Amino acid sequence: MLTTQKLMALSAGLCALCGVAGATPAANTLEGVAAAVAPTAEQDIIATAMSNKDFSTLVAAIKAADLVEPLQGAGPFTVFAPTNAAFAKIDPKALDDLLKNKPLLQGVLKYHVVSGRALAADVVKQSAWPTLGGQRIDVKAADGKVMIDNATVMATDIKCSNGVIHVIDTVIMPSTIDIVATAMQAGKFKTLCAAVEAAGLASTLRGEGPFTVFAPTDDAFAKLPAGTVENLLKPENKGRLVSLLTYHVVPGRVFSDKVVASGTLKTVQGGEIAITVKDGKAMADKATIVKTDIDAANGVIHVIDAVLMPAEPGGKPTR
Repeated sequence: MLTTQKLMALSAGLCALCGVAGATPAANTLEGVAAAVAPTAEQDIIATAMSNKDFSTLVAAIKAADLVEPLQGAGPFTVFAPTNAAFAKIDPKALDDLLKNKPLLQGVLKYHVVSGRALAADVVKQSAWPTLGGQRIDVKAADGKVMIDNATVMATDIKCSNGVIHVIDTVIMPSTIDIVATAMQAGKFKTLCAAVEAAGLASTLRGEGPFTVFAPTDDAFAKLPAGTVENLLKPENKGRLVSLLTYHVVPGRVFSDKVVASGTLKTVQGGEIAITVKDGKAMADKATIVKTDIDAANGVIHVIDAVLMPAEPGGKPTR
């Protein structure tokens, strides 16, 4: 199993390797990848990958993760497939550890797959795309290249009976830390993290989820009347604190486009957050959403500039 230190090193290493100079292969390599996998509607994704020696590490990883049968299913799926050279960029010991850590390996591989059959012309129309693992990949087309996160697309439109394969030059990595760890790592949610601990909600927000959290910054908490935070953190006010915090949490993984289109969002607390757009800015109740779509392993965070106040049973906002 990967230790926390090894896991963080692997994640950092993968991100850093995306920018290695000279990672883009020569044109004859691209042609070789495309030619070696003959596009045919008679082979599924797994059979197509197995027919090309350049995907042998990917196939081994899929087998180790017990994902062969799902990827032989009806789908359809769009797979961003790293070559052997892409996997070779990973430290051998870290790669060996990854191949032995089934839950982590499944998460990494599902991050390379999206639902539906998207040819190259469809891919470039995307900007962000939910994967089978729930987290989103970023798509960027510029300077004659298409990037999936920080991986370059090398070859496209390898058609299969149950989907399509696009070849990428780097293994892309989803977030491997939970919402609480993500917030702590950011450094600007210290008050929120302290409140979550005081309310006894940390273990819940570290759980499977997924959750969508509208996260007030430290500056947002500082806007509250003097003494408000201190009072909420007192043991006798734990019930009020739980109500306040769970009003910032929505079940499921709701990305920004769905947030804006929702109108209202039902929270874990039971109340509803009103979503509006004013002067080009998305608002959650009276708070401005200042940053969106921060992925975590068990959900997504949207940053807000004010603390949301749920209504009390009588209809008045909590103070």
